[in-house]
Amino acid sequence: MKTNTIRLALSLILSAFMLLPSSQAKPLPEVEPERVGISSERLDRITKAFETRIEAKSLPGVVIRIAREGKLVYSKAIGWQDIESRTPMAQDSIFRIYSMTKPIVSVAAMTLVESGSLSLSDPVSKFIPAFNNIRVGLEEIDDEGAATLETAKVRRQITIQDLLRHTSGSTYGRFGKRTLVKEEYIAADLSSLNWTLENYANTLASLPLAYEPGSTWEYGRSTDILGRVIEVASGMSLDKYLNMTIFEPLEMFDTSFGVPEQKHNRIAENMVDIQSGKKISLLDVRKPMTLFAGGHGLSSTADDYLRFCQMMLNGGVLHNVRILSNKTVAYMSANHLNENISKGSLYLPGPGYGFGLGFATRLETGQSVWPGSIGEYFWAGYGGTYFWIDPKEQLTVSFMSQDPYRRNEHRVLLRNLVYQSIID
Repeated sequence: MKTNTIRLALSLILSAFMLLPSSQAKPLPEVEPERVGISSERLDRITKAFETRIEAKSLPGVVIRIAREGKLVYSKAIGWQDIESRTPMAQDSIFRIYSMTKPIVSVAAMTLVESGSLSLSDPVSKFIPAFNNIRVGLEEIDDEGAATLETAKVRRQITIQDLLRHTSGSTYGRFGKRTLVKEEYIAADLSSLNWTLENYANTLASLPLAYEPGSTWEYGRSTDILGRVIEVASGMSLDKYLNMTIFEPLEMFDTSFGVPEQKHNRIAENMVDIQSGKKISLLDVRKPMTLFAGGHGLSSTADDYLRFCQMMLNGGVLHNVRILSNKTVAYMSANHLNENISKGSLYLPGPGYGFGLGFATRLETGQSVWPGSIGEYFWAGYGGTYFWIDPKEQLTVSFMSQDPYRRNEHRVLLRNLVYQSIID
């Protein structure tokens, strides 16, 4: 009886160990920075700069990963995971990555293109019939200056390429000039998580577009619609498809819609803004999610996202596991905007950048207010997260913070400090 009890205990211990997938992930090999042309002394400036800003309560804390030539050269957790409970930031802290969900979902869509289940020229209505009747909004101004909203049939259907490059005509409703169309989006309660993705997409199909499909880059809910397309084309829910095609193969075991209860102690939190005295409420990731929002719903860690970045830099493969072909990666990171596509009232990639399939992509060395290389591509999240991939410099950077207040300031700071550390 005693022997059986011991065996049962050992079995339970072994089973528990096997359920800790984060311990199984193959880390990127670490090297002395100088071996890959980066200065250790100059990397220290990153640590000091962010320590200074954390002490000044400009942000609660950060986790930063920098790799060059596939080798990890900088790995720091600085500050607080939760400043209110005085929980220190940890290397495996989990962050709401908001719009850094979009590149992952875009890659998932391209796996379906590679399998022949999807084509960029396909109309969205092929997968979501409600989009057959999509209309574009037109504001009419009467003689007294009052605006009314009329709608008209679109000149052409929204395509999968439109969803990937944000030229669908869909909008968030919160950016740039306020219009009657944007007010329709705000009134639809699209910020709520109390949806299923099917109902969410059908509701979006019922709203007027801000622009004719294919005519204008406007940051909006295109990737949320794309998530539903993936569900229909694959025959499985978005969370399961991402697990099968990206997270499990890349060993991104801490990336998911919502955070499991056993990991709640690792969730990073934002803090009260030192300037306004107010605190922005972020997504409640402790509750199980019914809406798998392809535009903003994932949580992740710095290590998980670095693995995703490194896979892209490697041309679609990591540790002999191939997610995409190198030609598909090159195609996604190329510019998909042309001179006939105008830019909405707020073009988020900024000067010097075009936009590919899920990523902003750099077209010029200059123009932008931050350094980079032609061909590098990036995106960021509302909650303070950021990444970029620089093929010319063989560089990947994953930056995690829950800082919705001064996120742009800290991204530029990081860019400057990373590039100044390159000495060869």
